[in-house]
Amino acid sequence: MYSEEYDVIVVGGGHAGCEAAAAAANLGSRTLLVTMNLQTIGQMSCNPAMGGVAKGQIVREIDALGGMSGIITDKTMIQFRMLNRSKGPAMWSPRAQSDRMRFAEEWRLTLERIPILDFYQDMVTGLIVDKNRVLGVRTSLGSEIKSKSVVLTNGTFLNGLIHIGEKQFGGGRAGERAAKGITEELVSLGFEAGRMKTGTPPRVDGRSLDYSKMEEQPGDEMPEKFSFSWETRPLEKQRSCHITYTSAEVHDVLRKGFDRSPMFNGQIQSTGPRYCPSIEDKINRFADKDRHQIFVEPEGWNTVEVYVNGFSTSLPDEIQSKALRMVPGFENVKIFRPGYAIEYDYFPPTQLKYTLETKLVEGLYFAGQINGTTG
Repeated sequence: MYSEEYDVIVVGGGHAGCEAAAAAANLGSRTLLVTMNLQTIGQMSCNPAMGGVAKGQIVREIDALGGMSGIITDKTMIQFRMLNRSKGPAMWSPRAQSDRMRFAEEWRLTLERIPILDFYQDMVTGLIVDKNRVLGVRTSLGSEIKSKSVVLTNGTFLNGLIHIGEKQFGGGRAGERAAKGITEELVSLGFEAGRMKTGTPPRVDGRSLDYSKMEEQPGDEMPEKFSFSWETRPLEKQRSCHITYTSAEVHDVLRKGFDRSPMFNGQIQSTGPRYCPSIEDKINRFADKDRHQIFVEPEGWNTVEVYVNGFSTSLPDEIQSKALRMVPGFENVKIFRPGYAIEYDYFPPTQLKYTLETKLVEGLYFAGQINGTTG
């Protein structure tokens, strides 16, 4: 199908893949972005936010180097807050609440404006490698596409396995299939692989919540921007988030389900992210705490869907529902999507050069969560 050779093939259309494709093409490389679904380019897999402690600085560094994440964030944010204001300026961390649908749409528009960036919808199942040099990729439809370099940005999709209580099924994200073949091929080439797990909370119907029982969390009075570009402007209006709390009673309900939790019954053996623990993990590790904070975050300007930040869980959906209904403001909550955990393959980044090129295969690069980062 592809008779010509690309300079760069980027596999995956998440945050890392979008930045890699834009960077390569904007610097003059003929680039192809291959993703399993063109409709989910730039989709925010977990919470609809950019930045935060440690992460906000990275977005601004990317912006300073000519990347697009800061600009996309500025164009699609619904709230801006500078975290850690009570500390010195070195600790300040910009964080934006984004409109999930507009964020992905803006990424798609931005990428489509780059003339030498092409797109192809298919699953990459293997690499073309000769004498420790990458020559291209193979896809599930049988295509062989040649390139001088390949950037793998597979996120949580490599042999992804989703857990909700005792139920488990393959997938890289809820409603999307897992990527097969790449891990096995990389291992055959001598790479070391591991398994990680992460999780996501339920999404709920904001119309079913009683915000009068919660604490309002508005954006900054004088919101800043992420990008240093003149292309964007600070927000003129913002949407508030809200704060509520779990209780000892909520924790009791959740504990009663621990024997059905993949985290505790041995179903999940993988390592979880250090700074994004599940509600089960928080209750287990901090048993002396009788409550934990929950941030109620709108998913955008024009949707009633709400992200329940701080309640990441893989417990059975009926336990999720029962526990949430005991949280102040959530008494009549309607769940749109249950929380879940996902296990996926990653490759320890000690196998990379400082350029993110692999040490074993020339021209092959890893970026994003494939390196064991937490996203």
